[in-house]
Amino acid sequence: MNLILLQAAGGGLSSMLIFIPMFAVMYFFMIRPQQKKAAELKKIVETVKEGDEVVTIGGLHGKVVSKDETTVTLSAGGGARLTYEKSAIARMK
Repeated sequence: MNLILLQAAGGGLSSMLIFIPMFAVMYFFMIRPQQKKAAELKKIVETVKEGDEVVTIGGLHGKVVSKDETTVTLSAGGGARLTYEKSAIARMK
């Protein structure tokens, strides 16, 4: 009877050991790259300045006309000026 309990406990341990490498692979191929990309985007948003050309998450291409603590005003051509949250900036052109 003790042998059966030891085998059951050993089987549980070996199945638990399978999850550790799986989590490590998931971390290095999924979580870490997302964190790196988020950090790069945060850096771009913090360093945006007047005159920079940006693309918003909605796909609008524009030039930064002015900015304040949380928003940027973009010139989208034809005299249109639109105000966006800084977090709406997807990338620099």
